[in-house]
Amino acid sequence: MDRESRFWNKRADKYSKRPISDQATYDKKLQITREYFRPDMEVLELGCGTGSTALAHAPYVKHILATDLSTRMIEIARDKAKAAGIDNVTFEAASADGLDAPDDSIDAVMGHNLLHLLEDKEQVIADVHRVLKTGGIFITSTACIGDMMFLFRLIVPVGRSLRLFPMVKVFTAAELKESLVNAGFAIEHEWQPKKNAAMFIICRKR
Repeated sequence: MDRESRFWNKRADKYSKRPISDQATYDKKLQITREYFRPDMEVLELGCGTGSTALAHAPYVKHILATDLSTRMIEIARDKAKAAGIDNVTFEAASADGLDAPDDSIDAVMGHNLLHLLEDKEQVIADVHRVLKTGGIFITSTACIGDMMFLFRLIVPVGRSLRLFPMVKVFTAAELKESLVNAGFAIEHEWQPKKNAAMFIICRKR
């Protein structure tokens, strides 16, 4: 985990200044997500980065606890929240592994650009299911590299060995959905905006 934290700490400032690659797709994901939100909701975001998504959703829920393993990402996110005058988002440095929130305590969990970066996505998905209230929702946007072109699937392990990439796991969209269903989720919405794009999924704890 130290290696992953150092990787993202080194890139945090540059990452925070990088424009969103597909603003229209990002905006649509925000819009779809908000259709599931209510003003009384307690929300958890895992892998929040520099906080852009949490801050964008802040007006639509009661409170968001946004976490990331990169301490520098969290510092930037707190500065952004302070500058925007947003006080219902709490940023904490924490790994998605070993989620310690109480059982059945959260209304919604977000995990964007995260599941393919985890050593054990099944365990994290199980933890998300555990902390969600019955009927709670899990929202994820995930790169399913197993469905992408062969050259990219080949580049990933090489880049990892050269320390150019963080840890990246290769799985397909079908395998991701199987993991979610096996954990006890019912998939309510799925959308892939274009080929090789991340799979956007909203599922509910049965």
